[in-house]
Amino acid sequence: MENNKIIAVVGATGAQGKGLVNAILNDKNGKFKVRAITRNAKSDKAKELLNKGVEVVEANVDNKDSLVKAFNGAYGAFCLTFFWEHFSPEKENQHAKNMAEAASLAGVKHVIWSTLEDTRKFIPIEDDRMPTLNGKYKVPHFDAKGESNIYFEKSGIPYTLLNTSFYWENFIYFGLGPQKGPDGKFAITLPMGDKKLPGIASDDIGKCAYAILKAGNEYQGKTVSIAGEHLTGNQMAEAFTKHLGVEVKYNKVPPSVYRTFNFPGADDMGNMFQFKADFETEFCGARDIDATKKLNPGLLNFDSWLEQNKGAIKI
Repeated sequence: MENNKIIAVVGATGAQGKGLVNAILNDKNGKFKVRAITRNAKSDKAKELLNKGVEVVEANVDNKDSLVKAFNGAYGAFCLTFFWEHFSPEKENQHAKNMAEAASLAGVKHVIWSTLEDTRKFIPIEDDRMPTLNGKYKVPHFDAKGESNIYFEKSGIPYTLLNTSFYWENFIYFGLGPQKGPDGKFAITLPMGDKKLPGIASDDIGKCAYAILKAGNEYQGKTVSIAGEHLTGNQMAEAFTKHLGVEVKYNKVPPSVYRTFNFPGADDMGNMFQFKADFETEFCGARDIDATKKLNPGLLNFDSWLEQNKGAIKI
């Protein structure tokens, strides 16, 4: 085990990071071991990792020096940002820059950057199909990641850009699950019309990332886009109805209405869903299910994910 290559995982106690940590731990005959990087090594989730024998290192994406120390001696690094904690595209840029530079300084041999498309390449700022946010973004939490790709591309180290998809866990933790309306009926509400939404189980993102690292140089210098299934709102509502034992409808509101909803980031989310709907062909087309299954043969579809997680969905 001492000769196994170390994979440093940023955000190891979060959704994507946890998936990668578990993928490495579950590969009993693998050539890798995990170094969990977290901002709080004293948290309950960090202690759980310690109890599993995982090396836990405290570092902060705000502090490049702490990241260099955390990456030192690692073969690979998995990097991501935490937009929904601060809602700042500028912070995301800086955090991505810190991670890319730290990985380079530490001599990491392969870094995976969990990213998303810069939607302004599809919808220019002057395009009034959707409002411009913060003066220069269409979908801030997408655009900041997409424009930060350059830090990894120019880092001088082998990298893979991993375009992820909508986590189905958002139906559990992000308030997007079935809600009871004034009529007493349950519904999911999305501004997607009849277009398909690519989704994935967050654990499967980690499994795909692990497969990319195990593949050596096969995916280095490339963009890999993943999804577990592409589904319409009606198809997701039908799956909820099947697994939850109550009828769940699909409430397809216009993006302009979704942007007015009373939760932080509703305008960003409304724009995001509109982008995915307006560019369904391009967005779904990039996220090939068969290619994702090549990386992760155990890939869950939505029905399988719901069967495993229906107990966590509160109705």
